[in-house]
Amino acid sequence: MTSKERIRQAMQLGTPDRVPVMSQLSIGHYFLHAGIPPVDIWYRSESFAEALVRLQQRYRFDGILINLPGRDPDFERHVRTIERGEGETIVRWKNGNYSVVPDDDNPHYYQADGTRFFPTFGEIEPEHLFYVEPWDMTDITYPYTWGFDTDSRPDSDFFPPYHGDTIRAVKRRVGDTISVHSEVFSPWSQFLELLNYEHALMAIIDDPGKVHACLDRLTDGAIDLGRRQAALGVDAILISSAFAGAGLISRQHYEQFVLPYERRIVTGIREQFELPVYTHTCGSIGDRLDLMMQTGTNGIDTLDPPPLGTVELEEAKRTLHGKTFIKGNIDPVNTLLQADLEHVRADVRHRLEVGKPGGGYILSSACSIAPHTPPQNIELLAPLAEELGRY
Repeated sequence: MTSKERIRQAMQLGTPDRVPVMSQLSIGHYFLHAGIPPVDIWYRSESFAEALVRLQQRYRFDGILINLPGRDPDFERHVRTIERGEGETIVRWKNGNYSVVPDDDNPHYYQADGTRFFPTFGEIEPEHLFYVEPWDMTDITYPYTWGFDTDSRPDSDFFPPYHGDTIRAVKRRVGDTISVHSEVFSPWSQFLELLNYEHALMAIIDDPGKVHACLDRLTDGAIDLGRRQAALGVDAILISSAFAGAGLISRQHYEQFVLPYERRIVTGIREQFELPVYTHTCGSIGDRLDLMMQTGTNGIDTLDPPPLGTVELEEAKRTLHGKTFIKGNIDPVNTLLQADLEHVRADVRHRLEVGKPGGGYILSSACSIAPHTPPQNIELLAPLAEELGRY
Protein backbone atom coordinates (compact mmCIF):
# COMPACT_ATOMS: atom_id res chain seq x y z
CA MET A 1 0.00 0.00 0.00
CA THR A 2 1.43 3.43 -0.91
CA SER A 3 1.49 6.28 1.55
CA LYS A 4 -1.23 8.04 -0.44
CA GLU A 5 -3.46 4.95 -0.34
CA ARG A 6 -2.76 4.48 3.38
CA ILE A 7 -3.87 7.98 4.32
CA ARG A 8 -6.85 7.87 1.96
CA GLN A 9 -8.07 4.70 3.65
CA ALA A 10 -7.69 6.24 7.12
CA MET A 11 -9.51 9.42 6.07
CA GLN A 12 -12.33 7.23 4.76
CA LEU A 13 -12.57 5.74 8.28
CA GLY A 14 -11.15 2.45 7.13
CA THR A 15 -8.24 0.25 8.17
CA PRO A 16 -5.17 0.51 5.93
CA ASP A 17 -2.22 -1.89 6.21
CA ARG A 18 -0.99 0.13 9.19
CA VAL A 19 -1.66 3.42 10.96
CA PRO A 20 -0.36 6.24 8.72
CA VAL A 21 2.00 8.92 10.03
CA MET A 22 1.78 12.58 9.11
CA SER A 23 2.72 15.56 11.27
CA GLN A 24 2.68 19.27 10.54
CA LEU A 25 6.14 20.78 10.95
CA SER A 26 6.59 24.40 11.98
CA ILE A 27 8.17 26.73 9.46
CA GLY A 28 11.09 27.16 11.87
CA HIS A 29 11.72 23.43 11.80
CA TYR A 30 12.06 23.56 8.02
CA PHE A 31 14.43 26.51 8.37
CA LEU A 32 16.65 24.61 10.79
CA HIS A 33 16.64 21.13 9.26
CA ALA A 34 15.90 21.23 5.52
CA GLY A 35 19.40 22.36 4.50
CA ILE A 36 17.99 25.31 2.51
CA PRO A 37 18.44 28.99 3.49
CA PRO A 38 15.35 30.32 5.33
CA VAL A 39 15.03 33.25 2.93
CA ASP A 40 14.75 30.81 0.03
CA ILE A 41 12.22 28.60 1.82
CA TRP A 42 10.01 31.59 2.65
CA TYR A 43 10.19 33.48 -0.64
CA ARG A 44 10.60 30.78 -3.32
CA SER A 45 7.91 28.23 -4.13
CA GLU A 46 10.40 25.68 -5.47
CA SER A 47 12.58 25.95 -2.36
CA PHE A 48 9.66 25.47 0.01
CA ALA A 49 8.49 22.49 -2.04
CA GLU A 50 11.98 20.99 -1.81
CA ALA A 51 12.04 21.56 1.98
CA LEU A 52 8.64 19.88 2.36
CA VAL A 53 9.73 16.81 0.43
CA ARG A 54 13.16 16.53 2.08
CA LEU A 55 11.71 16.35 5.59
CA GLN A 56 8.81 14.14 4.53
CA GLN A 57 11.42 11.69 3.26
CA ARG A 58 13.65 12.06 6.31
CA TYR A 59 10.78 11.38 8.73
CA ARG A 60 9.05 8.90 6.39
CA PHE A 61 5.73 10.69 6.70
CA ASP A 62 2.88 9.39 4.59
CA GLY A 63 1.69 12.89 3.76
CA ILE A 64 2.73 16.51 3.27
CA LEU A 65 0.79 19.61 4.31
CA ILE A 66 1.48 22.63 2.09
CA ASN A 67 0.77 25.55 4.41
CA LEU A 68 2.28 28.51 2.56
CA PRO A 69 0.92 30.01 -0.67
CA GLY A 70 2.98 30.03 -3.84
CA ARG A 71 5.25 33.05 -4.15
CA ASP A 72 5.75 35.69 -6.81
CA PRO A 73 8.58 34.19 -8.90
CA ASP A 74 9.90 37.72 -9.59
CA PHE A 75 9.87 38.93 -5.97
CA GLU A 76 13.52 40.00 -6.11
CA ARG A 77 12.62 43.05 -8.16
CA HIS A 78 11.30 44.54 -4.91
CA VAL A 79 14.45 43.82 -2.86
CA ARG A 80 16.93 46.55 -2.02
CA THR A 81 19.33 44.57 0.17
CA ILE A 82 19.51 41.28 2.08
CA GLU A 83 21.56 41.59 5.26
CA ARG A 84 22.72 38.81 7.54
CA GLY A 85 22.36 39.46 11.28
CA GLU A 86 22.79 37.38 14.42
CA GLY A 87 20.30 34.53 14.19
CA GLU A 88 18.29 36.24 11.46
CA THR A 89 18.29 37.75 8.00
CA ILE A 90 16.84 41.17 7.25
CA VAL A 91 15.35 41.80 3.83
CA ARG A 92 15.09 45.51 3.07
CA TRP A 93 12.56 46.37 0.41
CA LYS A 94 12.67 49.17 -2.13
CA ASN A 95 9.53 50.71 -0.62
CA GLY A 96 11.46 51.42 2.63
CA ASN A 97 9.90 48.64 4.69
CA TYR A 98 11.70 45.48 5.84
CA SER A 99 11.19 41.85 6.80
CA VAL A 100 12.91 39.95 9.61
CA VAL A 101 13.54 36.30 8.76
CA PRO A 102 14.67 34.42 11.91
CA ASP A 103 16.72 31.26 11.52
CA ASP A 104 14.11 29.33 13.51
CA ASP A 105 10.74 31.07 13.33
CA ASN A 106 8.15 32.64 11.04
CA PRO A 107 9.25 35.86 9.30
CA HIS A 108 7.43 39.15 9.80
CA TYR A 109 7.07 42.21 7.63
CA TYR A 110 7.41 45.66 9.23
CA GLN A 111 6.73 49.22 8.19
CA ALA A 112 9.78 51.49 8.04
CA ASP A 113 9.07 52.73 11.59
CA GLY A 114 9.05 49.16 12.97
CA THR A 115 5.27 48.85 13.30
CA ARG A 116 2.84 46.48 11.61
CA PHE A 117 -0.32 47.56 9.82
CA PHE A 118 -3.80 46.58 10.98
CA PRO A 119 -6.98 48.28 9.74
CA THR A 120 -9.58 49.35 12.28
CA PHE A 121 -12.92 47.61 12.44
CA GLY A 122 -14.63 50.92 11.67
CA GLU A 123 -12.93 51.33 8.32
CA ILE A 124 -13.66 47.78 7.13
CA GLU A 125 -16.42 47.48 4.54
CA PRO A 126 -17.45 43.82 4.29
CA GLU A 127 -18.03 43.97 0.53
CA HIS A 128 -14.35 44.84 0.04
CA LEU A 129 -13.22 41.59 1.69
CA PHE A 130 -12.69 38.25 -0.03
CA TYR A 131 -9.76 36.38 1.55
CA VAL A 132 -6.98 37.30 3.99
CA GLU A 133 -3.67 35.41 3.70
CA PRO A 134 -1.75 35.73 7.00
CA TRP A 135 1.48 34.44 5.43
CA ASP A 136 1.68 36.60 2.35
CA MET A 137 5.11 38.15 1.63
CA THR A 138 4.12 41.55 3.04
CA ASP A 139 1.78 42.85 5.72
CA ILE A 140 -1.95 42.25 5.61
CA THR A 141 -3.42 45.14 3.66
CA TYR A 142 -6.93 46.54 3.30
CA PRO A 143 -8.37 46.39 0.71
CA TYR A 144 -6.28 43.27 0.26
CA THR A 145 -3.48 43.25 -2.30
CA TRP A 146 -0.97 40.46 -2.91
CA GLY A 147 2.63 41.16 -1.97
CA PHE A 148 3.76 44.46 -3.43
CA ASP A 149 0.85 44.85 -5.83
CA THR A 150 -0.80 48.25 -5.69
CA ASP A 151 -4.21 47.26 -7.02
CA SER A 152 -6.65 44.79 -5.49
CA ARG A 153 -7.99 42.00 -7.67
CA PRO A 154 -11.63 41.17 -8.48
CA ASP A 155 -13.25 38.20 -6.78
CA SER A 156 -13.27 36.19 -10.00
CA ASP A 157 -9.49 36.48 -10.35
CA PHE A 158 -8.48 37.19 -6.77
CA PHE A 159 -5.74 34.58 -6.37
CA PRO A 160 -2.64 35.32 -8.49
CA PRO A 161 -1.45 32.73 -11.04
CA TYR A 162 1.55 31.77 -8.90
CA HIS A 163 -0.59 30.98 -5.85
CA GLY A 164 -0.66 27.26 -6.65
CA ASP A 165 3.01 26.97 -7.62
CA THR A 166 4.07 25.15 -4.44
CA ILE A 167 1.32 22.57 -4.88
CA ARG A 168 2.46 22.01 -8.46
CA ALA A 169 6.11 21.73 -7.41
CA VAL A 170 5.41 19.23 -4.61
CA LYS A 171 3.25 17.05 -6.87
CA ARG A 172 6.00 16.99 -9.50
CA ARG A 173 8.42 15.70 -6.87
CA VAL A 174 6.28 13.03 -5.18
CA GLY A 175 4.17 11.81 -8.07
CA ASP A 176 1.22 9.68 -7.00
CA THR A 177 2.76 8.01 -3.95
CA ILE A 178 2.47 10.61 -1.13
CA SER A 179 -0.73 12.19 0.17
CA VAL A 180 -0.56 15.95 -0.55
CA HIS A 181 -2.74 18.28 1.51
CA SER A 182 -3.33 22.01 1.15
CA GLU A 183 -4.65 24.63 3.57
CA VAL A 184 -7.29 27.35 3.64
CA PHE A 185 -7.83 29.65 6.57
CA SER A 186 -11.12 29.61 8.43
CA PRO A 187 -13.06 32.89 8.03
CA TRP A 188 -12.78 33.34 11.79
CA SER A 189 -8.98 33.01 11.64
CA GLN A 190 -8.84 35.43 8.72
CA PHE A 191 -10.93 37.96 10.63
CA LEU A 192 -8.69 37.77 13.69
CA GLU A 193 -5.54 38.13 11.60
CA LEU A 194 -7.02 41.10 9.72
CA LEU A 195 -7.84 43.20 12.79
CA ASN A 196 -5.31 41.85 15.29
CA TYR A 197 -6.83 39.53 17.82
CA GLU A 198 -8.04 41.77 20.64
CA HIS A 199 -9.81 44.16 18.26
CA ALA A 200 -11.51 41.29 16.46
CA LEU A 201 -12.73 39.83 19.75
CA MET A 202 -14.13 43.22 20.77
CA ALA A 203 -15.87 43.52 17.40
CA ILE A 204 -18.11 40.52 18.09
CA ILE A 205 -19.44 42.41 21.10
CA ASP A 206 -19.62 45.84 19.51
CA ASP A 207 -21.24 44.97 16.16
CA PRO A 208 -21.94 41.26 15.64
CA GLY A 209 -24.01 41.95 12.54
CA LYS A 210 -21.07 43.55 10.76
CA VAL A 211 -18.81 40.70 11.90
CA HIS A 212 -21.19 38.20 10.29
CA ALA A 213 -21.12 40.22 7.06
CA CYS A 214 -17.29 40.10 7.11
CA LEU A 215 -17.23 36.37 7.81
CA ASP A 216 -19.70 35.73 5.02
CA ARG A 217 -17.43 37.40 2.47
CA LEU A 218 -14.30 35.68 3.81
CA THR A 219 -16.10 32.36 3.48
CA ASP A 220 -16.64 33.03 -0.23
CA GLY A 221 -12.89 33.49 -0.65
CA ALA A 222 -12.03 30.35 1.31
CA ILE A 223 -14.40 28.26 -0.82
CA ASP A 224 -12.92 29.69 -4.01
CA LEU A 225 -9.37 28.96 -2.82
CA GLY A 226 -10.27 25.43 -1.72
CA ARG A 227 -11.81 24.67 -5.11
CA ARG A 228 -8.72 25.99 -6.89
CA GLN A 229 -6.48 23.79 -4.73
CA ALA A 230 -8.71 20.79 -5.36
CA ALA A 231 -8.48 21.42 -9.10
CA LEU A 232 -4.68 21.20 -8.79
CA GLY A 233 -5.04 17.65 -7.53
CA VAL A 234 -4.50 17.81 -3.75
CA ASP A 235 -5.70 14.79 -1.82
CA ALA A 236 -7.28 16.69 1.10
CA ILE A 237 -7.83 20.25 2.28
CA LEU A 238 -7.21 21.43 5.84
CA ILE A 239 -9.25 24.27 7.30
CA SER A 240 -6.83 26.12 9.58
CA SER A 241 -9.00 27.27 12.46
CA ALA A 242 -6.44 27.79 15.19
CA PHE A 243 -8.35 30.42 17.17
CA ALA A 244 -11.64 28.60 17.68
CA GLY A 245 -10.81 26.78 20.92
CA ALA A 246 -12.09 27.46 24.42
CA GLY A 247 -9.04 29.56 25.24
CA LEU A 248 -10.39 32.27 22.93
CA ILE A 249 -14.12 31.88 22.41
CA SER A 250 -17.02 30.18 24.16
CA ARG A 251 -19.20 27.41 22.79
CA GLN A 252 -21.92 30.01 22.19
CA HIS A 253 -19.60 32.21 20.14
CA TYR A 254 -18.27 29.15 18.31
CA GLU A 255 -21.83 28.33 17.25
CA GLN A 256 -22.35 31.90 16.05
CA PHE A 257 -19.06 32.91 14.44
CA VAL A 258 -17.30 29.68 13.45
CA LEU A 259 -19.64 26.75 12.87
CA PRO A 260 -21.91 28.11 10.07
CA TYR A 261 -19.00 29.44 8.02
CA GLU A 262 -16.83 26.35 8.29
CA ARG A 263 -19.88 24.27 7.37
CA ARG A 264 -20.23 26.39 4.23
CA ILE A 265 -16.57 25.78 3.33
CA VAL A 266 -16.87 22.01 3.70
CA THR A 267 -20.09 21.95 1.67
CA GLY A 268 -18.84 24.45 -0.91
CA ILE A 269 -15.71 22.47 -1.71
CA ARG A 270 -17.23 19.01 -1.55
CA GLU A 271 -20.20 19.83 -3.77
CA GLN A 272 -17.68 20.15 -6.63
CA PHE A 273 -14.82 17.87 -5.51
CA GLU A 274 -14.96 14.52 -3.76
CA LEU A 275 -12.06 14.87 -1.36
CA PRO A 276 -11.75 15.10 2.43
CA VAL A 277 -11.95 18.50 4.09
CA TYR A 278 -10.78 18.44 7.70
CA THR A 279 -10.22 20.90 10.54
CA HIS A 280 -7.20 22.02 12.58
CA THR A 281 -8.09 23.72 15.86
CA CYS A 282 -5.50 24.15 18.60
CA GLY A 283 -5.74 23.96 22.37
CA SER A 284 -8.88 23.35 24.39
CA ILE A 285 -11.50 21.75 22.14
CA GLY A 286 -12.72 18.94 24.38
CA ASP A 287 -15.91 20.89 25.10
CA ARG A 288 -16.78 21.42 21.41
CA LEU A 289 -16.01 18.24 19.50
CA ASP A 290 -19.74 17.84 18.94
CA LEU A 291 -19.97 21.33 17.45
CA MET A 292 -16.96 20.72 15.22
CA MET A 293 -18.68 17.63 13.81
CA GLN A 294 -21.71 19.78 12.96
CA THR A 295 -19.59 21.61 10.39
CA GLY A 296 -19.57 18.40 8.36
CA THR A 297 -15.79 18.11 8.68
CA ASN A 298 -14.29 14.82 7.59
CA GLY A 299 -11.58 14.86 10.28
CA ILE A 300 -10.27 16.66 13.33
CA ASP A 301 -6.59 17.50 13.60
CA THR A 302 -4.44 18.23 16.69
CA LEU A 303 -6.60 17.06 19.63
CA ASP A 304 -4.11 18.64 22.04
CA PRO A 305 -3.82 16.56 25.23
CA PRO A 306 -3.50 18.08 28.70
CA PRO A 307 -1.76 20.30 29.68
CA LEU A 308 -1.68 21.92 26.23
CA GLY A 309 -5.35 21.23 25.58
CA THR A 310 -8.31 19.32 26.95
CA VAL A 311 -8.58 16.20 24.78
CA GLU A 312 -7.81 12.73 26.00
CA LEU A 313 -7.49 10.40 23.03
CA GLU A 314 -9.72 7.76 24.65
CA GLU A 315 -12.55 10.30 24.93
CA ALA A 316 -12.04 11.57 21.38
CA LYS A 317 -12.09 8.02 20.06
CA ARG A 318 -15.42 7.33 21.77
CA THR A 319 -16.92 10.59 20.53
CA LEU A 320 -15.59 10.66 16.98
CA HIS A 321 -15.10 7.03 15.92
CA GLY A 322 -17.06 6.21 12.78
CA LYS A 323 -17.95 9.89 12.25
CA THR A 324 -14.69 11.69 11.48
CA PHE A 325 -11.11 10.57 11.20
CA ILE A 326 -8.71 11.53 13.99
CA LYS A 327 -5.24 12.97 13.44
CA GLY A 328 -2.89 13.83 16.28
CA ASN A 329 -2.71 13.80 20.05
CA ILE A 330 1.06 13.38 20.66
CA ASP A 331 2.09 16.27 22.90
CA PRO A 332 4.47 18.33 20.71
CA VAL A 333 6.03 20.15 23.67
CA ASN A 334 6.28 17.83 26.67
CA THR A 335 6.88 14.72 24.55
CA LEU A 336 8.44 15.49 21.17
CA LEU A 337 10.34 18.65 22.09
CA GLN A 338 11.43 17.97 25.66
CA ALA A 339 11.32 14.23 26.37
CA ASP A 340 13.99 11.59 25.88
CA LEU A 341 13.67 8.74 23.40
CA GLU A 342 12.23 6.27 25.89
CA HIS A 343 9.48 8.68 26.89
CA VAL A 344 8.68 9.34 23.23
CA ARG A 345 8.46 5.59 22.55
CA ALA A 346 6.12 5.05 25.48
CA ASP A 347 3.89 7.98 24.52
CA VAL A 348 3.63 6.94 20.87
CA ARG A 349 2.92 3.33 21.88
CA HIS A 350 -0.01 4.58 23.97
CA ARG A 351 -1.41 6.72 21.12
CA LEU A 352 -1.27 3.72 18.79
CA GLU A 353 -2.94 1.43 21.30
CA VAL A 354 -5.83 3.86 21.69
CA GLY A 355 -6.09 5.33 18.18
CA LYS A 356 -5.54 2.22 16.07
CA PRO A 357 -8.58 0.01 16.84
CA GLY A 358 -11.26 0.27 14.17
CA GLY A 359 -9.22 2.50 11.87
CA GLY A 360 -9.79 6.14 11.02
CA TYR A 361 -6.65 7.25 12.85
CA ILE A 362 -3.51 9.10 11.66
CA LEU A 363 -0.57 9.22 14.06
CA SER A 364 0.63 12.80 14.43
CA SER A 365 1.79 15.42 16.83
CA ALA A 366 -1.13 17.38 18.24
CA CYS A 367 -0.25 20.91 17.12
CA SER A 368 2.74 21.55 14.86
CA ILE A 369 6.21 20.26 15.69
CA ALA A 370 8.33 23.00 17.25
CA PRO A 371 11.42 24.38 15.49
CA HIS A 372 13.97 22.93 17.93
CA THR A 373 12.37 19.50 18.31
CA PRO A 374 15.19 16.91 18.08
CA PRO A 375 14.90 15.14 14.71
CA GLN A 376 15.66 11.78 16.38
CA ASN A 377 12.41 12.07 18.34
CA ILE A 378 10.41 12.58 15.15
CA GLU A 379 12.26 9.77 13.40
CA LEU A 380 10.75 7.31 15.90
CA LEU A 381 7.18 7.80 14.69
CA ALA A 382 7.23 5.86 11.42
CA PRO A 383 9.16 2.81 12.72
CA LEU A 384 6.82 2.53 15.71
CA ALA A 385 3.79 2.77 13.42
CA GLU A 386 5.27 -0.01 11.30
CA GLU A 387 5.96 -2.15 14.36
CA LEU A 388 2.85 -1.52 16.43
CA GLY A 389 0.32 0.02 14.06
CA ARG A 390 -0.34 -2.86 11.67
CA TYR A 391 -3.90 -4.12 11.23
